[in-house]
Amino acid sequence: MNQLLLDRSTGAVGPNVFARLQTTRLLKSFQSWPQYRFDGGERGIAVHDGEASSSDAATSIWAHQAGVSALALERFDGRILVSGGSDASLKLWDLEQCGNPSKPHTFKPTSTIRPSPQTHKFGITHLSFYPFDSAAFISTSYDQTLKLWSTEEARLSASFSLGSKIYTHAISPVASHLLVACGTQHPAVRLVDLRSGSSIQSLTGHGGAILATAWSPRHEHVLATGSVDGTVRIWDIRRAGAFIAMLDHEDSLGLYHNGLLRENGKVRMRVSAKAHVAPVNGLTWTDDGSYIISAGHDNRIRVWDAATGRNTLANFGPSIRNSQLASVSMFTSPVGLTHPGRELLFWPNETEILVCDLHNGHIITRLRGTGAAIAGVRSSKKSERSVKNRISSIVWRGAGGGGGSSGVIRAWAPRLEGSDEDVDEDSTHEVGEAKAQKRKALDNIYKSLMGQKITFT
Repeated sequence: MNQLLLDRSTGAVGPNVFARLQTTRLLKSFQSWPQYRFDGGERGIAVHDGEASSSDAATSIWAHQAGVSALALERFDGRILVSGGSDASLKLWDLEQCGNPSKPHTFKPTSTIRPSPQTHKFGITHLSFYPFDSAAFISTSYDQTLKLWSTEEARLSASFSLGSKIYTHAISPVASHLLVACGTQHPAVRLVDLRSGSSIQSLTGHGGAILATAWSPRHEHVLATGSVDGTVRIWDIRRAGAFIAMLDHEDSLGLYHNGLLRENGKVRMRVSAKAHVAPVNGLTWTDDGSYIISAGHDNRIRVWDAATGRNTLANFGPSIRNSQLASVSMFTSPVGLTHPGRELLFWPNETEILVCDLHNGHIITRLRGTGAAIAGVRSSKKSERSVKNRISSIVWRGAGGGGGSSGVIRAWAPRLEGSDEDVDEDSTHEVGEAKAQKRKALDNIYKSLMGQKITFT
C-alpha cells in the first residue's frame, strides 16, 4: 500500500488506476460484519444437535424466524432494504439508522407487512424495486400473484394473478416500458405491463418451468430466460416471434462465426442446443451488458459473450453447489471498480459466498458466517421447527450483504487497513516475540563479528 501511495504521489500511477487498484484490493478482502444485526421482533431459541445454543444467551435475533427467502435493495441511495420471508411476510429496513458505521448496531424494521387475504399467502420468491424510483417495489410468491407496493406507506398498490406458481421476475433497469418478465411453473414467459395492469404477452418455446429471467442492461427490449429443460433463450420483445437465440454450451465460437449467419440474415443454431445439462436457475448480466452469466443444477457456472453468444469456457471448478429449486441471486462487481476483464462474481454457494474471478473462474475468497449452523428453532410456544442454514439471497450495497433461509440477515464489509479488528492482544504479542527474536539474532551476529580477532600475515 505504501508503494502504491508513493507511485500515486510521484505520478507513476494515475488517479483512475489508483482507484481501481484500491477498490480491487477491497473487493478481495470482504469479511463478516457481525456488529450489524437485523432484529425483526421475533424471538426463539436456536437449537443445534438437539441442544439450545448458548451463543446469544439462549435467545437469538431473527429477521424472519421462518426464514429469509428474498432480499432487494434500492439502487439509488442504497438506503432501503426489503426482505421477504418463507411465511409470506415482508419487512422494510432503513440502513441509515446507524449513525456511526464503525459501531455495533441492531436494525429494526420500519414497516412490517404480515400475511393476510389481501397480501401474500405463501412464501416470497423474489423481490425488486421500481427501476427509476425507490417509492415502489415488486414481490412475487408461490401464491401465484405478483404485487406492487408503496414503499413509504408499506401499502398494496396493485395485484396480478398469473394462475401458476411464480418462481422469479425481472424488470428492466434501463427501459422506458414497465414490463415485468415473470418465470412461472408454466413453460411460457409471462410479460406483465404495470402501466396497463394486464398480462400482455407470453413468450413460448421453453419445455418446462421458468426459473430465471434477466433483462439486458444495455438493450431495453432484450430478455434472457432459463428453464428446467436446461435451455437459455434470448428474446427481443419487439419482434412478432420474439425469440432470437439460444445459448449452447458446446459453442465456443459464437453465432456469427464459421458461416453460421445465413444469407437471409437469420442465425442458424442447433435445435438441441442447451446451456446446461440440468435446470437453469440463475441468470445475470454484467453492468455493461457485455456478458451473460448462467448457473444450473449441473453445478456449473458459465459465462457467455452477449454479442455473439459464445461460451467463454470459464471454469469455476468443482466447488460450485447449486441444488435449490428456486431462482439464485448472484451478481458481478460493478463496472469501473476493477480493471476491464477483471470483474468478480459473487455466488451464494449454499452455506457460503464465493468471490470468483469472472473470466477464469478462480476462487478469490470464501465468505463464511461465524458460529454453528442452526438446525432448528424453538419458539416461545415450545414448538420446534427444522431450519437449514443456507444462503437464499444476496444484495450489493458497496459493502455487501446476504440473507439466509435460517432467518438471519448478515452483513459483509471489506477489511480496512489499520482497523481495530486487525489488532488484538494475541497478534500484538506474536509481533513482539518475532521482533525480540530478530533483535537477539542480530545481536549475536554483531557480537560474534566484533569479538573475532583479525590478524594480518
